Amino acid sequence: MSIQSNIVHQYFKKEIEGSKLLVKLNPIHLNGIELVVYAHGEVEVRELDFDEAIFEDLEADGFKEVSGMEFNLHLSGLAK
Repeated sequence: MSIQSNIVHQYFKKEIEGSKLLVKLNPIHLNGIELVVYAHGEVEVRELDFDEAIFEDLEADGFKEVSGMEFNLHLSGLAK
């Protein structure tokens, strides 16, 4: 089992004008994935690197911590 698989990721969500922004954050390595799920169903995926202030930044930007289920359904293409 790889070390990467032992990390418990954190997930955050924010809705803007009918679109959803979902973030998967690796709290150890401060990197992750951002999904933008547009109202018409298209999903944009970006890999990101964060700094130590990421938690404060997410809170200031109105993101709420959520379960990883919605993120993973959109990432796998099972949700529209």
